[in-house]
Amino acid sequence: MSLPFPVLTAEEAAAMVHDRQTIGFGGFTAAGACKVIPLAIAARAKAEHAAGRPFKLGVITGASTGKSLDGALAAAEAIDWRTPYQSDPTLRKSINEGKTRFFDLHLSAVQPTVRSGVLGKVHWAIVEASDVKADGTVTLSTSVGAANTFIRLADRVLIELNAHHPAALTGFHDLYEPADPPHRREIPLYAPTDRIGSPVVKIDPKKIAGVVKTNNPDETGAFDQPDEVTNRIGENVAAFLASELKIGRLPSSFLPLQSGVGNIANAVIGALGSNKGIPPFMMYTEVIQDSVIDLIKSGKCTFASGCSLTVSPQKLTDIYRDLEFFRPRMVLRPQEISNAPELVRRLGLITVNTAIEVDLFGNVNSTHVMGKDLMNGIGGSGDFTRNAHVSIYTCPSVAKGGKISTIVPLVTHLDHSEHSVQIVVTEYGVADLRGKAPADRARLMIEKCAHPDYRTLLSAYLDISSKGHVPQTLQNAFSMHLAFLQQGDMRQAKWVA
Repeated sequence: MSLPFPVLTAEEAAAMVHDRQTIGFGGFTAAGACKVIPLAIAARAKAEHAAGRPFKLGVITGASTGKSLDGALAAAEAIDWRTPYQSDPTLRKSINEGKTRFFDLHLSAVQPTVRSGVLGKVHWAIVEASDVKADGTVTLSTSVGAANTFIRLADRVLIELNAHHPAALTGFHDLYEPADPPHRREIPLYAPTDRIGSPVVKIDPKKIAGVVKTNNPDETGAFDQPDEVTNRIGENVAAFLASELKIGRLPSSFLPLQSGVGNIANAVIGALGSNKGIPPFMMYTEVIQDSVIDLIKSGKCTFASGCSLTVSPQKLTDIYRDLEFFRPRMVLRPQEISNAPELVRRLGLITVNTAIEVDLFGNVNSTHVMGKDLMNGIGGSGDFTRNAHVSIYTCPSVAKGGKISTIVPLVTHLDHSEHSVQIVVTEYGVADLRGKAPADRARLMIEKCAHPDYRTLLSAYLDISSKGHVPQTLQNAFSMHLAFLQQGDMRQAKWVA
């Protein structure tokens, strides 16, 4: 196929990017993230630095990316500032050392924030595609993220045309961009199966600076096999929701489900699929992962709407072998649609996300370790939690071999307040915090969710705490965290009466 825009090497594409420019990268997780142009930009940054010249970029993404993007650019010290969510260890280290300026955003807010101009001009959109036509019609690959907005607003566009993803993916995407205030109307989506936009992005061919041809798989790995703890967490979530159905607090048809990404989330979805008390259901979520694919095949999940196909290489191969089976059962949307608070509330989602720690009153920290070091970011968890019909948080009861309790007197960083968090689940049980006063929440959290090694310690904390509406004692609130930092074990905490 003859294209009216240049076919470039990755190095030729990278040479077009200049110091202090801002790039909007497509992709959402490692799915659909660019793989060769960022590596070439990183190499150029190293060469510029070696020559004594500055080279740093503003980097906006959909969410986390792959090692060839976030990892390579961070290792090359090429990122001046970065938003939103990330998960690369090299980038995380650079952020926590203060070398890269990072500011977090709810994922639903990324596209509106970029459109508002708050982040300045977007000089380049660099995106991965499975197909490009001479007229500028582009089919994205395994995710959308914020690519459609980056492409529309950027001065120029570079495309990685990846032959690993079939051109037949056309039709898997539903690209819709709302108007901004004061012209915004409701998003006209009323069921997860609705399609309201275009299957392709249309770009003025004159805006495309070049195409780099690749044949590289997504840098997504296989999920860990569920262990005893993750299985018990998944079973507890499934049993709770089956009980809610049985007593009539959920409709008999069930409600669409959102689930975060990761091993616990994968185990939860699997447990929901195997629980006979839960009928076939739909997903309206960010990340479509391995367990969802299995449930689609079995018929337990009847439809999955997401922002990315974050699946293992084997699962992606399975999908590509049977595209016509999956085509009517799956759709990929921009993140401001997959995560839209309006739609979460309208559709009545059951949301399941993962916490780093939860305090006795239901406040959740999902982003920072010991109050200061960023783990990944808030992602879409806030978009879903605040607006859910039923909001659930999961976590193992302990970490570091039992030296850290994830159930604590007070979270060291607050991402989701007690006003939004309804249900907390660990491998030991389910704390339903709805309709309960703070003191009652605290006793329930200790009884149902805390590890047995910490129940006496946490109960003693409540016993000596003040008698206000929230039984909290500021001089003791972080004693468990301090015990870990100073002695290596939260169980060494001592309460001051």
